[in-house]
Amino acid sequence: MSLAFDRVGGPLAPFTGALDVILAQQTRNGAIPWFDKGPWDPWNHAECLMALGAMGEFEAADRGFEYLAWSQETSGAWLGEYGNTLPMADRLHMARTPAAAFRDSNFAAYPAVALWHRYRLDNDLTFARRYWPMVKSAIDFVLTLQHPEGDISWSQEAFGTGADDAVLAGNASIFKSLDCGLKLADLLGEPQPAWRLAKDRLSCAIRNAPHRFDRLQDRSDFAMDWYYPALAGVLSPGASFARLEARAPRFAVLGRGCRCVASEPWVTVAESCELALALLGLGARAAACALLDAQLNHRDGDGAFWMGWQFAEQIVWPRERPTWTQAAAILAFDARLGASAASDVLISRQ
Repeated sequence: MSLAFDRVGGPLAPFTGALDVILAQQTRNGAIPWFDKGPWDPWNHAECLMALGAMGEFEAADRGFEYLAWSQETSGAWLGEYGNTLPMADRLHMARTPAAAFRDSNFAAYPAVALWHRYRLDNDLTFARRYWPMVKSAIDFVLTLQHPEGDISWSQEAFGTGADDAVLAGNASIFKSLDCGLKLADLLGEPQPAWRLAKDRLSCAIRNAPHRFDRLQDRSDFAMDWYYPALAGVLSPGASFARLEARAPRFAVLGRGCRCVASEPWVTVAESCELALALLGLGARAAACALLDAQLNHRDGDGAFWMGWQFAEQIVWPRERPTWTQAAAILAFDARLGASAASDVLISRQ
């Protein structure tokens, strides 16, 4: 029986298997790594905090917020590990070795979304005030990496060096984080006009200066660079639809989900769920629901979600159940079902 079966009722009860993975992987100090002995980063940690909150696991979420505040550097950044740099230990499993770590701008910005999501869940101003200094410091750090053209460098380590680049998906996510940060600032009576100007400059760059992004590496083969400007609400609805429709043949696999990489026969649950969120935000509910229904096929016997499905070989690949995959699924189904008070936070509408 699922560990959380008796604690979670209502529309999200079928996702206690995903919740159990997150709870089982949370460490005593509150950190939520990808998996046992796996990497940790503040973006995926924050995603898990939102999922915990949506499922009513506030004690675990509180410990996660405490860990974020404790682990934040004085600069406002976090040193987050890049799990996507991990090698495979064998054909099916990712290695449990240290991953490359950076002070990533997108990583630092995303806790703002988690704190706004938490406020929308419980309307607890005291909790929001407690972690507002953390969010303010983080966003102030992120904006030190913004270029005059509006784009934001991917990391402090790269800024001003030959490795300086702006990742389109990451910048779109930062746009969403700035939006939530500004909502928190206004809520708490500390408006941040400089943030608003920075958000406008970032939006202008994403919409009108594509040459400022992915300068050192063509990332157009990655699904996140395709749908994130639509998911984050940077583009107009018309531009978002046009973007999604133009590249859907490269990424969407009928009845299976969204390819993580256009050139690979591999659909991943997290990317599929995020694409569904983008579609929900655009009012394409039927397409979003079909995409989410397909992800229910990618679960283990306990109801937890596998990372992905390699459909050429018809195998689960890799044979991993990352915490952030579980979180993305919980949040997408929450948005679909309207189960929690914060179910619309990740649905961006212009």
